[in-house]
Order: sequence, then C-alpha cells, then structure tokens
Amino acid sequence: MMRCRLLGHDYHFTAAAETMRWDCVRECGAGGSKTYPTAADARRYAAAFDRKDRDDLGRRAPLIGLFPLRILRAIRGQKRA
Repeated sequence: MMRCRLLGHDYHFTAAAETMRWDCVRECGAGGSKTYPTAADARRYAAAFDRKDRDDLGRRAPLIGLFPLRILRAIRGQKRA
C-alpha cells in the first residue's frame, strides 16, 4: 500500500497466551509474532507497544504546544511593565 510506503506501518499488537502478534491496521499484510516466557510478559509488551503517542496528547500539549505562546506572553508582559 502506498500509505504504508510513505508513512510507515500502523501496527496493532495483541497477545494470545505466550505469543505477541502484530499486524498493520491498513491491511497491507505486514506483521509478525514473538513468543515470550510467560503469558503475562506477552500481554505487558503488547499493551506497551500498542499505545499510541496521540492517546495522551491532551496531557502533553500544554507543556510542549503552548510553550512558545508562554514565551511570547512573558515578553509582552515585560514591555508593559
């Protein structure tokens, strides 16, 4: 698929017993699996890898996204004083 070639694969991770599997959500056929010593390890890794950065974007946005705005307001505040 062209989207996977341009943007990279969008993997979804799942765990079944001791095996963690991943497949591309765009159904291009990319994927794989890995076996861990315990089922708990497979579930833990699948949950960690399946997390998307955009899931907690609202919590990070004020620190990263609004930092330039805070600097601009600080500079404007100094000019007024």
